[in-house]
Amino acid sequence: MDYRQAIDLIGPADARAKEAAIAHCDTLIKPLGSLGRLEEIAAKLAGITGEIHNHADKRAMVVMAADNGVYEEGVASAPQSFTKLQAINMTRGICGVSVLSRLAGADLTVVDIGIKEETGCPAVLDMNVRRGTANMAKGPAMTREEAEAAIDAGVRIAAALYEKGYEILGTGEMGIGNTTSTAAVLITLTGIPAERAVGRGAGLTDEALARKIEVVKKAISLNAPDPDDPIDVLAKVGGLDIAGLTGCFLAAAALHRPILIDGAISAVAALVASRLAPDAKDFMIATHRSEEPAYDLIMKELGLRPILEMEMRLGEGSGAALAFPVVSAACAMMNEMGTFADISFDETVLVDIRDIRETEDVR
Repeated sequence: MDYRQAIDLIGPADARAKEAAIAHCDTLIKPLGSLGRLEEIAAKLAGITGEIHNHADKRAMVVMAADNGVYEEGVASAPQSFTKLQAINMTRGICGVSVLSRLAGADLTVVDIGIKEETGCPAVLDMNVRRGTANMAKGPAMTREEAEAAIDAGVRIAAALYEKGYEILGTGEMGIGNTTSTAAVLITLTGIPAERAVGRGAGLTDEALARKIEVVKKAISLNAPDPDDPIDVLAKVGGLDIAGLTGCFLAAAALHRPILIDGAISAVAALVASRLAPDAKDFMIATHRSEEPAYDLIMKELGLRPILEMEMRLGEGSGAALAFPVVSAACAMMNEMGTFADISFDETVLVDIRDIRETEDVR
């Protein structure tokens, strides 16, 4: 399956299954609406799979690693060699996403989608499209064909994992300079001012941040990406990691499987996927609120709300890994809790806490 075939398969989530899941939640032995976001997640999972009883115990994390030519412009505080180093370290089990994925019982797949140098590490999946993007401040980051190849690689990787029996995927990335390409993609697709969308990434001084903003503006002006053509945007000012993750989101939607958004880079890939196939967002679950300013802007565009508020900005898939057990908790609630019928209790005497919340919100 390539990305075009995936897009052809994508339709909206199952509204009837979602309604049935909400109705089932209201029969469980608890005050109505009292499990809050868990009930919301359970309903979303039902819409994704078409079933009210789901499982998210067999988990996989996909991390796309790629280098960004715009690094030459001094937009990052870490050396570019860190991309390769950390991709290898992830497979050694010593990075943040490695530790948190292991804790969550998630298998980790680290993908070289565009690292500048060969990793020489057999544990890193070699799907390299090109050895890093070109410097988008001097010309297009890559060709359209390369952007499409990276999307297709993401589709194939995610589809293969679902076909192996994984019930849910998390998404992560590794790439020095990728918050710069993320901001450029977001600004182009939405028209949001650069001053709002460009953040400090792994850590920049005020002076360096100002330079990063100017670099992003220059890249967009120079390359003139078409906001109505998401692939043109990816090719001209995007990154190979973003493109690969875009493919993962498209595959999940095509196969009606849940997929977790991590931080800003993962989120902008989700946004690109939703611009290619608007219904794709029905199959995405936002996990944690990244501290990178682009994140909140992307969530507003997608109409999604993250599960966790942890003040994190690591990326890698760390927030997605933390959210795996929360999604499983929503499944356990649906699958294992008793109902009012089981205990012969008349639930009509209960007050729906959701109605009270709505009244309070109006006030």
